[in-house]
Amino acid sequence: MTHVVTESCYKCERMGCVVVCPVDCFHEGPDFVVIDPDVCIDCAVCVSACPVDAIYEEKETPPEQQHFVASNAELAKRWPILTMPGLR
Repeated sequence: MTHVVTESCYKCERMGCVVVCPVDCFHEGPDFVVIDPDVCIDCAVCVSACPVDAIYEEKETPPEQQHFVASNAELAKRWPILTMPGLR
């Protein structure tokens, strides 16, 4: 199982979720971030670090936000990895 970034992340610039990620699974787009499901180790530390409650375990993603499961996987292939060196 993996975690999914959903709609509440849109235009959020607080990167607490990225800072705590031990495997650099976040990818940055123009207005939000996504999680690469192939890299995510399902540790869940990003969930409590997310200041806008935008991250869900894949199987717990609300029905109206399920399209973000596929979007995270697709966009992670195209967007650059977002790392925060020196902040961990």
